[in-house]
Amino acid sequence: MRQGKVFYKNHLAGIITETNEGEFVFQYDEQYVKDCPKDFITFTMPVINKPYTEKRLFPFFEGLIPEGWLLNIASENWKINKNDRMGLLLACCQNCIGAVSVEPILGLDGE
Repeated sequence: MRQGKVFYKNHLAGIITETNEGEFVFQYDEQYVKDCPKDFITFTMPVINKPYTEKRLFPFFEGLIPEGWLLNIASENWKINKNDRMGLLLACCQNCIGAVSVEPILGLDGE
């Protein structure tokens, strides 16, 4: 299982998870739901207190991942397969242009 903290304008908005079964889950942070109910990260994911679940990485998060020559550089430098979308999201999206960033949550094994 891999996870990342999702920040919106430097506030912890929620957690994105790739489960061991290969599903993707995004859950807004409970405090964020209380404090920022109108500050959704994307129109397709309004601020609610229940998880969003998909079989593929959510389109919004796909859009944060670099493309073209920048994707090639990221994939080669970090030795991440271009099809490993969660790996690329966690490796490349800590300093995104825009209001949203994703910071990896490292487990006990360092992943």
